[in-house]
Amino acid sequence: MNKLTVLFVLCCSFCMAQTGIIKGRILDKQSETPLPGATIELLNTESPVGVTTDMNGYYTIENVPVGRQIIRVSYIGFESITIPNVVVTTGKDAVVNVSLEEVFDQLDAVVLDTPTNKDRTINKLATVSARQFSLEEVNRFSGGRSDVGRLAANFAGVSAPDDSRNDIVIRGNSPTGLLWRLEGIPIPSPNHYSTLGTTGGPVSALNTNMLRNSDFLTSAFPAEYGNALGGVFDLGFRKGNIDNYEYTAQVGAFTGVEAMAEGPLGNKQGSFLVAARYSLVGLLGVGAGGTSATPNYSDISFNIDFGTGKFGNLSVFGILGNSDIEFLGDDIDEDDLFSAEDENAFVESGFGVIGLNHRLNIGSKSYLKTIASVSTSTNTFESDRFINKDTPQERIIRYTEADDTQSRFTFSTLFNSKLSNKITLRTGVLYENFNIESVLRDREEQPDNNNDGDPDLFTFRDTDERFGLWQPYIQGQFRLTKKLTLNAGLHAQYTNLNYQFVLEPRTALSYKIAPKHSLNFGFGIHHQQAPLPLLFLNEEINGELVQSNIELDFTRSAHYVLGYDVRIAKGWRGKVEVYYQDIDNAAVEAFPSSYSSLTEGTDFVFDNDRVSLTNDGTGYNQGLEITVEKFFSDGYYGLLTTSLFESKYEGSDGIERNTPFNNGYVFNLLAGREFAIGREKQNVLFFDTRVTFAGGRYFTPVDLEASQQAGYEVLQEDIAFSQQYDDYFRWDLKFGIKINSTKKKLSHQFYVDFQNVTNQENVFVRRYNRLTNNVDQVNQIGFFPDVGYRLQF
Repeated sequence: MNKLTVLFVLCCSFCMAQTGIIKGRILDKQSETPLPGATIELLNTESPVGVTTDMNGYYTIENVPVGRQIIRVSYIGFESITIPNVVVTTGKDAVVNVSLEEVFDQLDAVVLDTPTNKDRTINKLATVSARQFSLEEVNRFSGGRSDVGRLAANFAGVSAPDDSRNDIVIRGNSPTGLLWRLEGIPIPSPNHYSTLGTTGGPVSALNTNMLRNSDFLTSAFPAEYGNALGGVFDLGFRKGNIDNYEYTAQVGAFTGVEAMAEGPLGNKQGSFLVAARYSLVGLLGVGAGGTSATPNYSDISFNIDFGTGKFGNLSVFGILGNSDIEFLGDDIDEDDLFSAEDENAFVESGFGVIGLNHRLNIGSKSYLKTIASVSTSTNTFESDRFINKDTPQERIIRYTEADDTQSRFTFSTLFNSKLSNKITLRTGVLYENFNIESVLRDREEQPDNNNDGDPDLFTFRDTDERFGLWQPYIQGQFRLTKKLTLNAGLHAQYTNLNYQFVLEPRTALSYKIAPKHSLNFGFGIHHQQAPLPLLFLNEEINGELVQSNIELDFTRSAHYVLGYDVRIAKGWRGKVEVYYQDIDNAAVEAFPSSYSSLTEGTDFVFDNDRVSLTNDGTGYNQGLEITVEKFFSDGYYGLLTTSLFESKYEGSDGIERNTPFNNGYVFNLLAGREFAIGREKQNVLFFDTRVTFAGGRYFTPVDLEASQQAGYEVLQEDIAFSQQYDDYFRWDLKFGIKINSTKKKLSHQFYVDFQNVTNQENVFVRRYNRLTNNVDQVNQIGFFPDVGYRLQF
């Protein structure tokens, strides 16, 4: 009898071990308030299971078989949604939050059943040139290094043919035109080794395991977004598990060594979520990412939700990161991407943001959301140059020193109200108070006025400046008919740095031609402040250092977009967009030259000799984008994106030139396949691959004779960006296995990501080498295997 009892218990344990949990929250998409009593059904099981949401919109489905499942969410008077490919494992609860849209003609007993639109944004007011991306996509795609910036490079309109950095070039715009937002507020570049004014870096400080589904916008943004010309990453942290404690341990070549914990907090459906990482290459003491030097970086992220009480919902979120690396000339190879053999360089950087998020529901149709945060971004760079290296006359001098700190206090408040099932209004204001402390001294290209035998150490920046930026806005969604929806708004921008004020109308139309076909149009005026490293440059005038760029106006861009969407078949969609961007007020030199601020952003630093600039520069971007996507179903997915575009600018000499970002074309093909394996089909074997073709970047050729005479690189600026690097090609291949435990709440995942499988020698740069006294070509990162392991329990 005892033996039979033991056998029965083991069998029950085995059966229970093959199940997981699906949970989440159901909201009204327009009012963003909970829908109590909504129905959630688990469809692809022998006996369909259904549950309903509680008063706060939460639901839980237990004993769900592992693997990819399908759920349907419905609520009387709302369009129901069918969601496929909910990944259920034994190691972690699957969280699926859903927003339902009220039917246009509200009939009490009618529920329309529509498939989920993964390409639709979280922000209901974003109509064109925008898409949603998920944590599952970031971790699934090969070559992505669990980096949202590199994930975006797979989308139409995005070009990123630089393996050493995750800069995002959107429709030919400089990467400096990108806006990063976290939990609704602008943040500095969330990357390790970032520098003042840049938006990318070699390694992301964003832990993708912390992210919820988020939005990526590439043009004609809604009115709540400002101070950006190129694109918006609108990110959000997910909440921790409100019912159970869960843990994750992970290791990867680029993401590093990681530990994460989450669980319930208090008795008001609060939770905590915290994760910390440290670089694996730093622990091993090896180089990575195109250098033989050892990069050290670490970060910690958290989101603490105190639950909902009578005074609303309160949460605290944040990221803290730091990084450092030492380039010692004796240990540097001649083809190092970031350093030289005749100098020692020391780099330190830091990034941090801490915010307080409060939301108060006002009735059942409105809410007030307020966020206050502080953030900082720091970078120091020191380089010592060897003079007459490896000779009896060898000596070393301080050649460059930079110390930049950008701190800001941000306050944002918005009021959202669903006036009816046809009209939703949102209004708010964003205020940012900046404090910029920046020092830059450099000997590069400087004369020897003090006759000590070395170029003078000139102070290009030395500022401690405070200024404010205000951005009020109002916008609305108007469902004019069942087929026609209008999103329109007005954004304003004012800075007290030089007392500029601008108004920016935004509008977008979506017309549903047929159930599977729709047309979209978007228009918007957008402004962005001149890059901070340019604004605070010094110019020596009559023996005094003067910030001659401080009065630069906002750069202006008008965006026009026309798009067509089609549901090709079940699980397939196609999208075509054409766009034009007209840019003016760019910063150019006061005398005829090829320079424009539109060409900045190709490196860690900005030009430091561009002073007395004026706002007379112009430019344009135009192109065609095609997307064909097979959403994950039947065990596989596919994504094909093609971008054909042109990016041009004019400096003060009035000559039209290519921008350095005018690659001309980008082609991406991604595909993946999963196979259920094991006796109970509880485990998964997966394969993913990506192929990228892109035109090479344009560059300004080196004047070799002038460089040899000067001892530093001199470019032929009269023919700026007239030559193009060879086309870019890269093939990545990833495979791995997911194992669900048969005995406990535990899952494993192991993968190998072969990046640049063919070891293609893509060009990084052609630059003057002062040691070889020649123009040398340096190639990007070759074949690199990224290996990772994840444990969830």
